[in-house]
Amino acid sequence: MPLQLQSSHITDSFWSHYRELVRTEMIPYQWDVLNDKADIVIEKERNDDTIPSEKSHAIENFKIAAGLKKGHHYGWVFQDSDVYKWLEAVAYSLSIHPDTQLQELADGVIDLIGLAQEQDGYLNTYFSIEEPERRFKKLAESHELYCAGHFIEAAVAYYEATHNEKALTIACRLADCIDAHFGKEEGKIRGYDGHEEIELALTKLYNLTGEQRYLELSLYFLYERGTDPTFFARQRAEDKGTKAVIEGMSHRQLKYYQAHLPILEQETAEGHAVRLVYLCAAMADAAYLANDQAMLEACRRLWNNMVSKRMYITGGIGSTVDGEAFTTDYDLPNDTMYCETCASIGLIFFAFNMLKNEAKAQYADVLERALYNTAIGGMALDGKHFFYVNPLEVRPDSSLHDPGKSHVKVTRPAWFGCACCPPNLARLLTSLHKYVYTVHPQQRAVYTNLYVTGTAKFELDNQSFQLQQNSELPWEGNVAFEVHADQPVAFTLALRIPYWSGEPALTVNGEAVPVTVQEGFVLLDRTWQTGDIIKLTLPMDIRQYSAHPLVRSDWGKLAIGRGPLIYCAEQEDNGAYLHLIRVQPHQQATYRFDSELLGGVGTIEWTAERQQIKAEWDHVLYSSVATESYVPHTLKLIPYYSWANRTPGEMQVWLHKA
Repeated sequence: MPLQLQSSHITDSFWSHYRELVRTEMIPYQWDVLNDKADIVIEKERNDDTIPSEKSHAIENFKIAAGLKKGHHYGWVFQDSDVYKWLEAVAYSLSIHPDTQLQELADGVIDLIGLAQEQDGYLNTYFSIEEPERRFKKLAESHELYCAGHFIEAAVAYYEATHNEKALTIACRLADCIDAHFGKEEGKIRGYDGHEEIELALTKLYNLTGEQRYLELSLYFLYERGTDPTFFARQRAEDKGTKAVIEGMSHRQLKYYQAHLPILEQETAEGHAVRLVYLCAAMADAAYLANDQAMLEACRRLWNNMVSKRMYITGGIGSTVDGEAFTTDYDLPNDTMYCETCASIGLIFFAFNMLKNEAKAQYADVLERALYNTAIGGMALDGKHFFYVNPLEVRPDSSLHDPGKSHVKVTRPAWFGCACCPPNLARLLTSLHKYVYTVHPQQRAVYTNLYVTGTAKFELDNQSFQLQQNSELPWEGNVAFEVHADQPVAFTLALRIPYWSGEPALTVNGEAVPVTVQEGFVLLDRTWQTGDIIKLTLPMDIRQYSAHPLVRSDWGKLAIGRGPLIYCAEQEDNGAYLHLIRVQPHQQATYRFDSELLGGVGTIEWTAERQQIKAEWDHVLYSSVATESYVPHTLKLIPYYSWANRTPGEMQVWLHKA
């Protein structure tokens, strides 16, 4: 039997805290929100009167579609996906912590979804309730296949966790309905959804069921995209509806949907950031499953453009609020950007699927960067407040009074009118164990992507073995592995050397091993026995990062990181007007762990200086005679993910250099 990963479990104190927070706080809280039982204020993501924000109504929509209640659909047309992502998070949580009561609740939701499904397998509460005659006729904005994809992903996860066949049956009927309506055959729709997601879901359904049609349908959607530049326009022209499915979408260019070119011809990361990374994640998975080298090469091109020219240091993507989109190379503003939480989650999906194709540490480095910074930064420490947008610089007055910065929140709201991010984060955190390792059977190699305490069980040549990993990340760089096997087993253990590490030290059973790095990994190829211990020390120096000189927003500035974490300055620690602080790059910074601060975080202090605003500036806006005067300032930095959990105030990642 070729090398396989059988199971993975996380016991890491840092990540177990987050996963427990999802189980005990996020899942129950989000259930109350979806049922309109939470006493909260739902905020708009930005100043836009068309955003529905009175309530969620998501579960109520299913009851109406199922015929259990009378009424109208409320909320975004893609509201169903909030329920599906909640269900997927529940599935992963149940796989970690069996919970009879929670499973019964989820089973009831699946029963409700089954009642809302139509006879031919179609499933979408908006179109079933309000406009059944417009099914699949406004795909640029309808999100029908997007929602379908999220249910299929949830059903696959739920079956794997509980072996509940009802959810899987609903998913297969839904996929079969889509297969009956889309394709190149006569009478079928030669098109695709405006928001990618079904493509990724179908690869997962294929993996579970082995049904080749599902992989072929995924490949059809991928390769059809961008081949007919008139498809969305023709659907709009033929649509008999009297109102928009989503207001304000008709002006969007094809780049917004990644439909401006066939996927093999796309060279740059374009359009809505979440859509792009969902597309790329699907491309990478389909390339892996179908051994499609042309598609893999297209993935590499899009990856390289995105991470080398269009990604923030925190792993955020999306430079503008207009379309939640990419703009141009090196256009990375810090205070008007978007950096949606979902976009970084999608980037993690893309990175992991690339790791399945090729063992290159650059993918794991980006996965780790997005995970430790933007992804978990999207949630408050209480598990009940969330960021949709993850800025790198904030001034409360600007967010309040500048219409162009209404999307840049100073504190995390309790919920959003467009609530895609909270349940998306919940399903990522509960499935984190899936991202720690990848296996490459032909190499008989286990690749370590993340350093997270836990156990993983593998099978090779009809023999099982286990790796016990102990990690002190993100605060210290000490990692150890212990092998457990009934008999000696020959395989390669590949250890990632992160981009942030100093010169690493490596021992096997106490003996030093030379560190030879290949594509970012150290390969330990040997016959392993029970009790073998591998220790890896990754020095965690405080690092000063500079941006490419063409990133105008960061020219003359630096950012601070230690290990996988990027740090920021907050007004709470440094006073107002953070832009008046400048740092001397040669000054020595000091690190210490503060167990009492923000649930326990590492802090960095640095001798800096602050410009004084002297009396000569009173009632003066511009001056040709004023002189600059600075006083010493002890700059205190905290991990970026932990900002906005205290008194609201300014925040800044990039600091001026003296």
